[in-house]
Parts: sequence; structure tokens; C-alpha cells
Amino acid sequence: MVERTLTVRVARIARQTPEILSFELAHPAGRPLPGYQAGAHIDVHMPGGFSRQYSLARADGGDASTYLIGVKREAASRGGSASMHARVREGDLLPISAPRNTFPIHAEAKRHVLLAGGIGMTPLLAMAQALAREGADFELCLFVRSEEHLAFADALREPLLAPHVRVHFDDGDASRKINLRQLLAVRRPGTHLYVCGPGGFMQAVRNAAAHWPEDVVHAEYFAAPADAAGGTGKPFVLRLAERGITVPVAGDQTAVDALHAFGIDIPVSCEQGLCGTCVVGCEGEGAEHRDFCLTRSERAHKVALCCSRAKGDELVIAL
Repeated sequence: MVERTLTVRVARIARQTPEILSFELAHPAGRPLPGYQAGAHIDVHMPGGFSRQYSLARADGGDASTYLIGVKREAASRGGSASMHARVREGDLLPISAPRNTFPIHAEAKRHVLLAGGIGMTPLLAMAQALAREGADFELCLFVRSEEHLAFADALREPLLAPHVRVHFDDGDASRKINLRQLLAVRRPGTHLYVCGPGGFMQAVRNAAAHWPEDVVHAEYFAAPADAAGGTGKPFVLRLAERGITVPVAGDQTAVDALHAFGIDIPVSCEQGLCGTCVVGCEGEGAEHRDFCLTRSERAHKVALCCSRAKGDELVIAL
């Protein structure tokens, strides 16, 4: 189950804001890249041995000739964003994963409200472009510090997209700022909400939309919230239904670690329950879910093994 990677060439690097660079990635031989749906992300393996997930910031127009990502240089970077900014150059070759989507557009929605904080705009920009092409009913609201910190401004000004875009500048005219509680006070029937951004912004949206049904609020996190439970806890046993074997998971182990120690390879990436790489099927309601990528309905039959555990003594998984 080793994850397949593909090699791409860095075709173009552009400065979007003082802290954000965009990277356009192409096939080295000029061939099309694997297609994807808006909201998808890729893992980028970069110099220094780092691997990070980045959302694709442009809707797939049908040919996927290039991928576009935005990378913010984080002051408290663990090395990933610093490596992309300081060590990656145009013409370099980078291994990446195929696109994965744990943050899709919900086609059943009658209206879509997209809320982005800062660099969290990247998956939502692709969603907005896809929705605009479909003639869907949607609104893209961006919350950024200042006009100088607004990334992908040219894309936002495109005639098809611009009428659907609202921008909140922290340092801007108070009369033009967006009040989250007012914006989300009333949910029109059939409306779905999508949110991505820093932890504080995510929590503010969650608070303002606390009265919305859980299954219509969709979120993608950059990192697990500070109060997240993590992947350790009391010991339990994994029962692998397809293999007919059991694997013990110690209290200081994650399920993924226990499987790896047993010789069973499970692909992992973020190891925080964010990306969905390690999600497998599970049986019943035996999982104690600690992820941030599965919906409530998905949790009835799936589990993220990097962080979730068993409620009781055993968890049955489809492996």
C-alpha cells in the first residue's frame, strides 16, 4: 500500500504577497497530469526530506496541464514552507502524490457559501472557479489582513468569478467588513458552508455557524486544533476483517504505528487526521474518531488510523 508518487517540474514561481509564493507544477515531458476535483490537495516532497500537503488553487479545466499551489512562509515553520521558499527554484523536479480530495463540493447543495482566512483561500478559489463555470449559486468571502496580503488577486478579478467575491480587509473600511455572525445568522434551505484557514478563524466560523446542521458544514484544517486529543490513549486491539488477524495497539501507539510494526504498510502523510491518506473502512460504531477530515456520515463506516482509536477493547477495520 505504498503511495505512488509522480515527478513534476516547477514551471513557474510567482510572488503573490510578502509571505506567499505560488508554484505552477507541470509534467517534465509536457504530458497531462492526473485530473482532480476542486478542493483536492497534493503532498509535495521537498528538499530537506519534508513532505507537506497543499491544496490545488485552480479548478481543473479538463486537461490538468499544470497544478497550481500557494505556499505561505510561516514564521514558526517546521521546515516545509521554509524549504519551498528558500530552496525550490524554477526548473527543479519535485516528487508529489496524486491529488486526493477530502474537501469536495457537495453537488446536492442549492447554494454554497465559501469562507477563507488568508492562505485558506487556495482550495476555495478552485471551488469558486468550478462553481462559476457551472452557473451555481455561491458566494466566496475572503478574510485577509490587508490588500497587500490578498493572494491570487488576478484570478479573483476574472469576470466570471468577480461578482461572487467579497473581501474583508482587517485594516479596511469598517463599513465594508464582513460580520460572520450576521453572515451566518440565517441559513437558507439547501445551503452548504465550506471553510478553510488558520485555527482562530476556523473556530470563529464554527462559533458563528453553531446552529447550522453538522452535515452541511465542511472544513479543511491546516493543522489539528490545539485542543485535539492526539493519537494515543488506552490499549485496544485492531481486528483486520479481510486478513482474519488481530493487531494489538499499545496506549502510547497509534493504530498506524502498530500496523507498521506488524509489517502492514498503511500510507500516511499529515499524521494529524487532516488529509485522509490513512482512512480505511471500519465496521460498526467501535471507533473513537479524532480526525478532522471525515463527515459524520462517513464516520459510520470509515476511520482515520493515524489518530483515531477504539471506544472499547476492539476496532474492526476493512484490511
